[in-house]
Amino acid sequence: MIPILLQGHTRPLTQVKFNADGDLLMTAAKDKVASLWYSHNGERVGTFTGHQGSVWSIDSNKSSTLVVTGSADNTARLWHAETGRMLHTWEFPTAVKRVEFSHDDRYVLMVTEERMGHKCAIYVFAIDSSTPEQSSEPVAVIWPSPVKATVAAWGYLDKYIVAGHDDGSLTLYDWRYEKDVAHTPAHSETITDLQMWKDGSYFITSSKDKTARLFETRTLNPLKLYKADTGINTAAMTPTQDLVILGGGQAASEVTTTSSRQGKFESRFYHKVFEDEVGRSKGHFGPINTIAVIPDGRGFASGSEDGYVRLHHFDPDYFAFKYDY
Repeated sequence: MIPILLQGHTRPLTQVKFNADGDLLMTAAKDKVASLWYSHNGERVGTFTGHQGSVWSIDSNKSSTLVVTGSADNTARLWHAETGRMLHTWEFPTAVKRVEFSHDDRYVLMVTEERMGHKCAIYVFAIDSSTPEQSSEPVAVIWPSPVKATVAAWGYLDKYIVAGHDDGSLTLYDWRYEKDVAHTPAHSETITDLQMWKDGSYFITSSKDKTARLFETRTLNPLKLYKADTGINTAAMTPTQDLVILGGGQAASEVTTTSSRQGKFESRFYHKVFEDEVGRSKGHFGPINTIAVIPDGRGFASGSEDGYVRLHHFDPDYFAFKYDY
């Protein structure tokens, strides 16, 4: 499995994500630029330029006509995917840490940071794909308490929003009524990533407490636990094999004192059901901040603190892999 190295960013990656068809890869980084790439060969299609701060999050709608980004410049922006033209800007009192289109593309959620007296909030805005003009008035605002939310995602049928918090807990929100339905302590430290299964029935979380967990969406019941020997920044699930991929590594501030092997900068593969580690993929020279799997399971992309995106396409051996139990 020889990766394609994407050298389009000058600073650490914050999020990588594939579109619904899997033919395009979106990347966001701290260099104020979001990029779009062809996933089959790693050729860059173009960039979305206009943000004045780190781009923390990126997503596209199902038809790949619209792209939304969230940034440290206290704005979220809507872009025309094909031309890179900016269509709308939403302004907030603090940075936007996570954005995501709903499953039906009618809404987009945005998680803002808690800073300088401003509370963290989860905003839901309506999206009208038939016109560039969008409403700046949210249809719902959720105020996570007592601890700020770090990540959030849409649940099944867009009925709920699941949020991961700074203290490691999870909350299930009925966003239309702006109330919480369930709350559970999930991790002992900050939740760093939360990715839904394609039907929204369960999801995976990663945390600084060196674990990743699988949870049922409706009840927040824990299903599986994956343990590592370093902080986990990101976790994703593969649709073709019963595997999960974890990424992390030693904190960026300590990396200069360590080799890439000691820093634990590999992508780690675990069996989804049996929780055993079954393999690793090396290559990055800094902690892995974000991992995304191609929707049809042909491969995955990882973005790191080293500023590179590694785009992997699985070999035939991967699809022939059988777990010996």
